[in-house]
Amino acid sequence: MSYSTSSSSWRWTLRETLVVAVLGAAFAVLYLAWVQVWLVSQAAFGPVAMDVFMGFWFSASIVAAAIVRKPGVAFMAEVLAAGVEILLGSPAGLGLLTAAVVQALGAELVFAAFGWRHYGLVVLMLAGIGAAITSFAYNWILFDYGALEPWLLALMFGIRLLSGALLAGVAGHLIVEALYRTGVLRGLKIDFDRRGAGLAAQPAQ
Repeated sequence: MSYSTSSSSWRWTLRETLVVAVLGAAFAVLYLAWVQVWLVSQAAFGPVAMDVFMGFWFSASIVAAAIVRKPGVAFMAEVLAAGVEILLGSPAGLGLLTAAVVQALGAELVFAAFGWRHYGLVVLMLAGIGAAITSFAYNWILFDYGALEPWLLALMFGIRLLSGALLAGVAGHLIVEALYRTGVLRGLKIDFDRRGAGLAAQPAQ
C-alpha cells in the first residue's frame, strides 16, 4: 500500500476511521479527568486557571491529525471526543460540543494552511495556538470578556496561547512519538511518511 498526492489519497480508510474514533474516545476520558484538575486549580487560583489548562483540551485534534494526516481528522477527533465526554456525564453539557467545534476549526485551519502535509513539532504547536485563538474568541462571546480589564484580558490570552502551544502542541507531539515507538502506528500515514523520508535520505548506491 502507498499514499499518493492525488485527491483519492485524502479518503479515509476503515482503519483510519477506527483510529480517529478510538483516539476521540480515549481523549474523552482524559478530558473528563482533566476537568477535575481544572476545578481544583480554579478554586485555588481563580478563573485564569482555565487558560493555563485549556491547551490539553485541544490534544485530540493534534494527536489524531499528526497520526492520520488527512483533511478533517483534527476536526472529527475533537468533536468525537466532546461527544463521548458528554455521554460520560461531562458537567459542561451540550455546550461542550459547540466549544469543541470552535477549537477543532482553529487547529484544522492551521493544518489546512500547510496543505495537510506537514506535521512537525512547530506545525503542531501552531495548531495548538490556532485552537487557542478560536476558543478564546468563543469564550469572549460566551463570558463577555470585553468587560474585563485590558491587562487581565491580555494576560489570559497570552497564557492560553502558551497553553495551546505546550499542552496541545508539544505534549501532543510527545504522545505521538511515544505511540510511534511502540509500533502500533505501523501502516498509517505517519509511518509511510517517515519511512519514505528515511529512504529518500539514504545515499544512492
